Amino acid sequence: MLDTLSPARRRRSGVVLPHAALFDRAGLRARIAALHASDKPSLDVRREVIALFNAALGHGRAMARKTLEANGGGLACAGQLAHIEDELIQAIHHYVVNHVIVGGWPEDGDAEANPCTIAAVGGYGRATLAPGSDIDLLFLLPAAKRERGERVVEAILYVLWDLGQKVGHSTRTIEECLIEARADMTVRTALLEARFLLGDKALFKTMRSRFEREIVHGEAAEFVAAKLAERDARVARTGRSRYLVEPNVKEGKGGLRDLNTLFWIAKYVYRVREAADLVGAGLFSRSEYQLFRRCEEFLWRVRCHLHFLTGRAEERLTFDHQRQIASRLGYSTRGGLASVERFMKHYFLIAKDVGDLTAIVCAAMEEKQAKPYAALDRFFGPLLYDRTLVATGDFAIGSGRVTVAAADVFARDPVNLIRLFWVADRNGLAIHPDATRLVTLSLKRIDAKLRANAEANRLFLDILTSRNTPEIVLRLMNEAGVLGRFIPDFGRIVALMQFNMYHHYTVDEHLLRAVGNLTDLEKHRLSGEHPLASEILPSIGNRTAVILALFLHDIAKGRMEDHSLAGTQVARAICPRLGLSDAETETVAWLVENHLIMSDTAQRRDLGDRKTIATFANRVQTLERLKMLFIVTICDIRAVGPGVWNNWKGELLRTLYWETEVVLAGGHSTIDRKRRVAEARAELRRALPNWSDLDFEAYAARHPQAYWLKADLDQKILHAKLLNMTEVEMPAPVTNIVADSARGVTELTVIPPDHPRLLSIIAGACAASAANIVDAQAFTTTDGMALDTIFISRAFDYDEDELRRAGRITFAIERALKGEIELREMVAARTSQAGAIHNTFRLHPEVSIDNSLSNRFTVVEVSGLDRPGLLYDLTTCLSRLGLNIGSAHIATFGEKAADVFYVTDLDGGKITSTEQGESIRRMLLKTFAQSAEAER
Repeated sequence: MLDTLSPARRRRSGVVLPHAALFDRAGLRARIAALHASDKPSLDVRREVIALFNAALGHGRAMARKTLEANGGGLACAGQLAHIEDELIQAIHHYVVNHVIVGGWPEDGDAEANPCTIAAVGGYGRATLAPGSDIDLLFLLPAAKRERGERVVEAILYVLWDLGQKVGHSTRTIEECLIEARADMTVRTALLEARFLLGDKALFKTMRSRFEREIVHGEAAEFVAAKLAERDARVARTGRSRYLVEPNVKEGKGGLRDLNTLFWIAKYVYRVREAADLVGAGLFSRSEYQLFRRCEEFLWRVRCHLHFLTGRAEERLTFDHQRQIASRLGYSTRGGLASVERFMKHYFLIAKDVGDLTAIVCAAMEEKQAKPYAALDRFFGPLLYDRTLVATGDFAIGSGRVTVAAADVFARDPVNLIRLFWVADRNGLAIHPDATRLVTLSLKRIDAKLRANAEANRLFLDILTSRNTPEIVLRLMNEAGVLGRFIPDFGRIVALMQFNMYHHYTVDEHLLRAVGNLTDLEKHRLSGEHPLASEILPSIGNRTAVILALFLHDIAKGRMEDHSLAGTQVARAICPRLGLSDAETETVAWLVENHLIMSDTAQRRDLGDRKTIATFANRVQTLERLKMLFIVTICDIRAVGPGVWNNWKGELLRTLYWETEVVLAGGHSTIDRKRRVAEARAELRRALPNWSDLDFEAYAARHPQAYWLKADLDQKILHAKLLNMTEVEMPAPVTNIVADSARGVTELTVIPPDHPRLLSIIAGACAASAANIVDAQAFTTTDGMALDTIFISRAFDYDEDELRRAGRITFAIERALKGEIELREMVAARTSQAGAIHNTFRLHPEVSIDNSLSNRFTVVEVSGLDRPGLLYDLTTCLSRLGLNIGSAHIATFGEKAADVFYVTDLDGGKITSTEQGESIRRMLLKTFAQSAEAER
């Protein structure tokens, strides 16, 4: 199990054989000997020796990089780097025992006879090494010669450290290796892949045989459990989905560490020495072993490029690296997909394949009773559903999973390719990997005839609309390849990423999570966050239409045309096939076409403007559509990624819902506007028991009606206390800070006297303090006080640190409002220091000016690439153009800023002049152009 890597095995693993072009060991020895024969001082000699080692190492690494960049293989590059390191350690050892500690060396006078045996362990033990990886070494010493061995070890390590090598090392006797391996699974795993480098080979073989006999034998279950638990913890740290758009190539789900874990487990349980032996052991078929090799090769290629590109052990494939690596790997733009999107689609398909291999190994461990059986979902035990469903003659239960009763089950009736997953859902059981294997071999049977089969479509709709675990079952169908074959339009977006910072998952994963969010709402898992959604969901008459809309709303992503419009055509084709009526089909198509409108209106329109509500209500038309769109919007936003949904977005959506309900109900709502305002005032009155009725009524009169519907109770309580301070305790401006770790933002409230450039000054002070504004809301009291709340991205994990930072920001805001600092220069200086993202993302700025969206204001919409100080520049530009900003609605979608300003001219009128409108558009676009040029 522990062994050197033979030449034959090097060829099979894709590792390049050693050759002098990579590392000239003989020449290096001769030059070192010549230096020591010279009359130079010993310190100078050592310095030149280190320089020789460094040059040899640099030459070898440069050759490996050149080979990789000339379309070489990832495993070949990793093998070359490991070979270079082998040669370097051999050379350093020779140098140490011949030139460093010669005096008093072994009594027999043989400089090569030494008490130190060196083995590579960990990843280096597999004879693969990434450019930035640590070098893991085991120095194995005989107990009788430990002192002399430690002198050699120390001298070798000093040379490696002088070379800047990152070395992980242990110095042990055989007994110490065995003791540590019994107590520590990490040590056990490292020894599992130990590879002999130099020294006493008999000593190494003794350690190997004792390790196998005393540690490995009979303890497979313990090792498997530990490795799988370790994997679960690692995946939890790096992100539970393998479809995160900035994946961790090494540690992430579907990455190299998953492949390593599979091999560790297989080696431990099946007692094999290399992956190819797993075919003979019966774990993998030959095609599955080839899949293992393809996954390993691709991931190693990406990882080596990533390390060379960054010059460090960078494992996260971030947006700024994805485009460059896509170019290095030769991907090009094709079929509506950018080169980087095609590269990442390939990456996620590989991650999916790693998941398939993981399932195979886990099932095999279950068969060997090395791990417990798995249920379909953590919320459902394996015995909750009617077992009569599996007694159909086609399926059975094996190892606690649904499996096929015969090998011809899919050939005899292709509908069983859908029915298998229907049975799994109805019984709450996972699917046995043997059945999944047979599914993947039978995918060609999912053809036009099966797609037109009424029973197959009925079963699929049952799965999709199931009240059990539709997200999980659909994901199983997707990973088996069934979903993309049965719904070809879905197949087009499998593993498709959107190259932006807003979406955290691939498109297919996003759609499945959206369906899962509906299940969570129905099972009241989200009632605390979404009380209104939980209340109205049972009243929706067409639940099927909502689910189909969630499943299809982004299905046309990656096409040349607008995905919402193209998605309606997909919906009109798929829904009748699934048995929906014409009316139901049109409802689904409308929801798909308009799935963004409610979120866009809530976040980028003034909900206190009656024209906003009237326009939105005219688009929605019916209360049933409003309910369905509200649910679809919530499920969609929550499926974008962690932290995207927040309470403020919830308040905006609820406000838009209630305001629109009033209009669509003909002015009669279950909770009409006046009543909701009265209830909001009464709620705040109860929260301020120490206030007198007279004081509270005077205070409440300071707020317009829209305020009571927009702000939540916590905000209203805070505003009451702060506004009261402006009158009785301290002069304005008043500021307040709330660190919200749950939402990843810090909330700054600022209350000064209102004036036209207020938002620009606050934005400038934030930009000058390196605070990134992600959201903002503004109110104005009837007596002229501004009540602005700014949400900025957190910079620190701990609230204490974040509060100190926020204190500095609010101090800057206060000084700016008093005119004590020059904002323009400070913002320019800060912006020039900020990292540019223009080389990563390419967004063309857009400006639109519309007088139809409000009765009082001209609405200016601005979108483009976000950057520090952008909001300050935009608001300053509007002020210079002689415009008053009535309200601003700031939204950031990843790298994209989408800001809306409700403005008037200095006389309070709309912008009606075409010439003035063009001037506004031109100046705002110039602001984006200047910022892009400055960052370059």
